[in-house]
Amino acid sequence: MKYNNPVISGFHPDPSICKAGEDFYLVTSSFEYFPGVPIFHSKDLVNWKQIGHCLTRKSQLPLYEAKSSMGIFAPTIRFNNGKFYMITTNLTIGKNFIVWSEKPEGPWSEPIWLDWPGIDPSLLFDENGKVYLTGTQDIFSSEPSGIYQAEIDVNTGEIFTERRLIWQGSGGAHSEGPHLYHINGWYYLVIAEGGTEYGHMVTMARSKQPFGPFESHPTNPILTHRSTASPIQATGHADLVQYIDGSWWTVFLGIRPAPIPFSGKHHHLGRETFLAPVDWTEEGWPIIGAQVEFEMDGRTLQIEEKELWKGKDDFNEPALDFSWNFLRNSGEECWSLTDRPGFLTLYGSSTGLNDLDSQAFVGRRQQHFDCNVSTLLEFSPTQEGEEAGLTVFMNERFHYEIALGIREGVRKVFVRRRIGSLWNVESEHEYGEEGIILTVHADAKNYTFSYQLPGGESIIIGTGECSLLSTEVAGGFTGVYFGLYATGTRQKTSAPAYFDWFEYYK
Repeated sequence: MKYNNPVISGFHPDPSICKAGEDFYLVTSSFEYFPGVPIFHSKDLVNWKQIGHCLTRKSQLPLYEAKSSMGIFAPTIRFNNGKFYMITTNLTIGKNFIVWSEKPEGPWSEPIWLDWPGIDPSLLFDENGKVYLTGTQDIFSSEPSGIYQAEIDVNTGEIFTERRLIWQGSGGAHSEGPHLYHINGWYYLVIAEGGTEYGHMVTMARSKQPFGPFESHPTNPILTHRSTASPIQATGHADLVQYIDGSWWTVFLGIRPAPIPFSGKHHHLGRETFLAPVDWTEEGWPIIGAQVEFEMDGRTLQIEEKELWKGKDDFNEPALDFSWNFLRNSGEECWSLTDRPGFLTLYGSSTGLNDLDSQAFVGRRQQHFDCNVSTLLEFSPTQEGEEAGLTVFMNERFHYEIALGIREGVRKVFVRRRIGSLWNVESEHEYGEEGIILTVHADAKNYTFSYQLPGGESIIIGTGECSLLSTEVAGGFTGVYFGLYATGTRQKTSAPAYFDWFEYYK
């Protein structure tokens, strides 16, 4: 049976996977978004369902004034002796830490903070009871580049042994994303090299001892799409797992540049999670032989029927769906699902989309090139600068929005674009009603913005290029979000913004 890549679309980078019985669990990076570290469950490695987040409390994930693409980097998840462990870096505060839980859906423990520099930490629970902590060089010092390792007590965070440099990679830039495995008497070290860009690759080394010396894989890199014409690029940062039948597979990140001829390479959906089979040579080396495609042979995977896409959220549940995130640690005073039952209520603060601070923003990832998102907003602003609406958001310097607000003393619906230091209100129409449906139609090239009265005719009011929100232009490590927001623009809003529903149809 065939399966389709990516197996988790949209901004879901740095995947890490573990097996517990016949179940598989996967986590990805979340950077400045909260809750942090989404966790997914699967039986077949192909169909993944989000079951929660590992970091759901501010005490676990402080993101105060976190810069874009800071926050949580490259988590690793492992299962040992009835417990799940997740280790990661919060680069905003410059610390590595571990949380654990007996249930993957949580709740997860308070952080065990580590006296361990660098990023991309990983754990190996060895058969002899020892636990190895593997990570990168201290990025804030002159420590030589490479992969470092020590023994650790995961219950206390105590580092038992000397911090040792165990491998400097195969010669590519930025040795990072390490994972250590003990398989058939060998310690295999898988890392990422080349940077998480178009030169990204997966390399490997092995040793009979956990601290080496490590010998490089004879055919490194074992996975890369650099210098190819593949529609999948930047493949790297892999984690290995054994399926229930004994076969081996790997999850890794990749990107899909927008398929627009002669436009250059631009990707705005973020780095996504892909899956590929792993074979073994007679000499005991794992290989990822075939180029990764959008459609792949599932081999012996027992692929289940895919769940139907959930396109509409009526905000009728007591909690937000797991697909929603806040920007940084949003205060409880900024939003509610109970103040007006059946609505998501946002109370606009003085903070807006251009600011590096908590704000009245609730968003979810764009996961498809071609899609439509809409929301029904009820909002009665009275003061100049108050607004609420729907944003297409890459970071605080690159975003578009269609919104309802007071501009020059008049209530208007408008489309605004911010590209770096440039702002432009592309179009604005006077609008006297309180209820309005705001819509964004996306294809691989453009976002098209429209509005309508409930039950009325749709009116197109503006457009914006997808490429201007791409990583190649906007920078960073995240992907585009569709967000509901409200702001008073340097003051609190006088009126709440009520969002009755949100639709996302692909």
